[in-house]
Amino acid sequence: MNWKQSFSTSIGKKLQMSLTGLFLIMFLVVHCYINAQIFYKDGGTRFKEAAHFMGTNFLIRTVELGLFAFLILHIVQGLLLWAKNRSRRSIGYAVSAGNKTSPWYSRSMALLGTLVLLFLILHLSKFWGPNRYSQTFGSGELDLYTMMRDEFQVLWVVIVYVLGCIALGWHLVHGFYSAFQTLGLGTHKYKGLIKAVGVSFSIIVPIIFALMPISFYMQWVS
Repeated sequence: MNWKQSFSTSIGKKLQMSLTGLFLIMFLVVHCYINAQIFYKDGGTRFKEAAHFMGTNFLIRTVELGLFAFLILHIVQGLLLWAKNRSRRSIGYAVSAGNKTSPWYSRSMALLGTLVLLFLILHLSKFWGPNRYSQTFGSGELDLYTMMRDEFQVLWVVIVYVLGCIALGWHLVHGFYSAFQTLGLGTHKYKGLIKAVGVSFSIIVPIIFALMPISFYMQWVS
């Protein structure tokens, strides 16, 4: 497969989705670890130190640009694959097979991905965006811990975050194994292990993310 085919063919698009998806999964692990620092109940000291490192380290800031590039590519290729699949099914089936052929979340990846994207836009607009703007054009790094504590006193923001984490979890349930399968790693020997790890990851990581706004709102941390 040449460079042009990797962007134009269905196999190439799926391969890109898998590679960018695995990169984003690694980002989730790092982001989850940093957010989990709030549970030390030390007034945000550990969280602030981790956030400061991530926000000021040159290497991390460079990788951040690649992260956004991969995220955009993941979204674009996902939408292109969804549109292509929709066009192939322009004449619907007389009777829908439903969950008999595939679970609902695997058929709803575009919808779940869109919900995750909207959640991500909200997150970036409230925290990452203002902090990076202040670092570049303002007075320097913002106190992200205090910003989170204040934002998560608003009930609708907490609800949106929790719903976004639920959508992320369902998106990962299918996406995690699908990425390995596309890369040829989901063989019969490792299929069960990869699915078990994927399901566990899809539950644990979104729960940790969801507990962050809930903990601030319920004042379990302060």
